[in-house]
Amino acid sequence: MTSTLTTPLYYVNDKPHIGSVYTTLAVDTLARFKRLSGENVVFITGCDEHGQKIQRTAESAGIDPQQHCDQISSTFASVWSQWQISNDRFIRTTDPRHQSIVEQFFARVEANGDIIEGRQQGWYCVACEEYKDDPKEAQSPHCPIHQKPLGWRDEANLFFRLSRYQNAIEKLIATEGFIRPASRRKEVENFVANGLRDFSISRRNVSWGLPVPGHDGHTFYVWFDALLGYITALLEPDQPATLDQALSNGWPAQLHVIGKDILRFHAVYWPAMCLSAGIDLPTGVFGHGFLTREGQKMGKSMGNSIDPTRLLQLCGRDAVRWYLLRDIQFGDDGDIQQQRLLDLVNNDLANTIGNLVNRSISMARKWFEGVPSLPQELPSNHPLKQAAQAAVADVASYYQELRFHAVAEQALQLAIAANGYLSDQAPWKAIKDPANRDQVAADLYAVLEASRVVGVVLQPLLPEFSERLLQQLNAPSGDWNELLNWGQLTPGPLDAPSPLLQRLELEEPI
Repeated sequence: MTSTLTTPLYYVNDKPHIGSVYTTLAVDTLARFKRLSGENVVFITGCDEHGQKIQRTAESAGIDPQQHCDQISSTFASVWSQWQISNDRFIRTTDPRHQSIVEQFFARVEANGDIIEGRQQGWYCVACEEYKDDPKEAQSPHCPIHQKPLGWRDEANLFFRLSRYQNAIEKLIATEGFIRPASRRKEVENFVANGLRDFSISRRNVSWGLPVPGHDGHTFYVWFDALLGYITALLEPDQPATLDQALSNGWPAQLHVIGKDILRFHAVYWPAMCLSAGIDLPTGVFGHGFLTREGQKMGKSMGNSIDPTRLLQLCGRDAVRWYLLRDIQFGDDGDIQQQRLLDLVNNDLANTIGNLVNRSISMARKWFEGVPSLPQELPSNHPLKQAAQAAVADVASYYQELRFHAVAEQALQLAIAANGYLSDQAPWKAIKDPANRDQVAADLYAVLEASRVVGVVLQPLLPEFSERLLQQLNAPSGDWNELLNWGQLTPGPLDAPSPLLQRLELEEPI
């Protein structure tokens, strides 16, 4: 079975921002966990490249829309490479094969009687690419997200008969685990309870979009087009662009991970479209929260946005991954605070884990030339063995549930326990008496083994940091779930340790 995981297809009106990085790091962590657990994974990301907003952005820059899309999409691909994102697919909705998939999908929906002609009237936000049903200020309506004036539209469009799927969508969103976290499900339930209305899937007078077959002058509404990118992305490079072929390569998606602002499109519109076309439904949607900075909403107008490339240069991948996924409960809103980032990275990674490994290896080399041989088995009730077993007990389920902060906490608590044990046993004192040599060997083995378990636990979350840790211990490789078991470290020489992470010192704002 294939686990197909997706980020949103990011809109190319602008280059990647910290929110894009946040989502993508989370899916990358989940994908790495699943691969380590032996699952076949297709990790999809990419860019959504159609719509009036793109058209206007390109016009304002004095370039062709395709040229604009090429520039921004290449920036996304470059940024994900810099962050070492492990995606298997990068889809662009201007890919010629995507148009074929959209047309085949539309043909199925139309044949099912779910496309009708109608008239759309209302206040429209170009930035959101959607009509606003209930603007707060009827006399001078503004988009609550973009804080820009809405424009009145009155045009003939094609509509998808979403209202036909009221009962089916009610049952779907009531399914345990389909919408996560649970707090998000209530939002969708309230929206659906008000009654699903047919929604427009085409636009007129928008040239930068895919033409609707058989309907001159209509281009597909960007959301109808973009959601299908998840399916187009499943095609191998040399495969024909047929819907059935794409679907056979890993559909349905196991999880769509998105920002909470586009939850309705993924949890309501998209499943209804799939039902209409007669294809399997995605099995889950996870809507995470928004990021602020020092308590303030981020944005160009505020002058406080965070450039992901500069953040990477200042802090490095390990530090940012740790801070974003350890400090913020994924699903909730989060506030990026520079001092807290420094404190957590330095205290957790450089000090608690890094110093533990460094000093343990140094002592093992000094007194035993490496990992010491044990004169006998460690007792089953050894405190570090028990701590390690407690730390790994729920790690797999935490990863599956995207509870990355809980994974980080488990690893950190094990490292804290190992540091505490080391301080209590004080091997630097005990080794002075030759009669204590066997006990010191056992103590150091237990600490080194606990450190190894910390490294294994953190592999999906901090792949580079963990690799350095495990390499310094000469830790074995193999099945990830097996490596979580206690007692895998074998006696042998160790090289001189080097810092797992340099302390982070920032003299300028991120």
